[in-house]
Amino acid sequence: MRIFLTGATGFIGSAIVPELIKAGHQVVGVTRSDAGAEALAAAGAEVHRGTLEEPEGLCDGAAKADGVIHTAFDHDFSRFAENCEKDKRVIAALGAALAGSGRPLVITSGVGMGSPGHGQLAIEDVFNASHPNPRIASELAGNALLDAGINVSVVRLPQVHNPVKQGLITPLIEIARERGVSAYVGDGRNRYSAGHLLDAARLYRLAVEKRQPGARYHAVGEEGVEVRAIAEALGRGLKLPVVSIAPEKAAEHFGWMAMFAPMDLPSSSALTQARLGWHPTGPTLIADLDAMRY
Repeated sequence: MRIFLTGATGFIGSAIVPELIKAGHQVVGVTRSDAGAEALAAAGAEVHRGTLEEPEGLCDGAAKADGVIHTAFDHDFSRFAENCEKDKRVIAALGAALAGSGRPLVITSGVGMGSPGHGQLAIEDVFNASHPNPRIASELAGNALLDAGINVSVVRLPQVHNPVKQGLITPLIEIARERGVSAYVGDGRNRYSAGHLLDAARLYRLAVEKRQPGARYHAVGEEGVEVRAIAEALGRGLKLPVVSIAPEKAAEHFGWMAMFAPMDLPSSSALTQARLGWHPTGPTLIADLDAMRY
């Protein structure tokens, strides 16, 4: 397949490129920079210049592809809601480019969208349309395309990690450095689900190959890692004390991360594994945090 990949030079996209090429696919990767273009060419991919701010510029590449994987996202969390709306517009544009073709579009969301409520296990067959996370805009955009007859499926991400980056945990490291302590909220028993980067890359490939309209997949290797254990791993790596922060002090300590720090986000990938034959094999989140060069 000729696969059009947004976010091709990002953390996840840069792992998807070799995964697709190794499986015999032709990759057309989106980048906005000269450095990104050089990295894609070196990896064996074609280059498509484009930005999320101008989704119309992505349509030509999508229209010429046998399938599209959309992983690009603006991770400026100080403008999170605005960036989720931007993602919604990009998904709509990519879908319009594939209208009437039956060719697959795989979009990206978060595992929280599959949770019926706080602390309840997120599963693939649940879509919580009232979820307060602004990232719900991505799945709402996908649902609109699905209703219009476009072949859309979703990969939902947990905290995707390797020894370099770990989703929302990466900014927690910077906060710990600034504050001089590695912290968690309350008793720290709330959980983050996690998945290794290479497992996630393989899942995207299987999803675009499967071409199953309306499918939702979870890139989850661990259903729930307690945030206290994460804070303790960061404390070991940074050589900082580990402390509990009272819920009413979370905003003061964590800043913009205060909305995420107390969340309880366990998630299952049982249905994903059964339906795709996908089985995570990568290191655990704590193993990658312990292996990180701080």
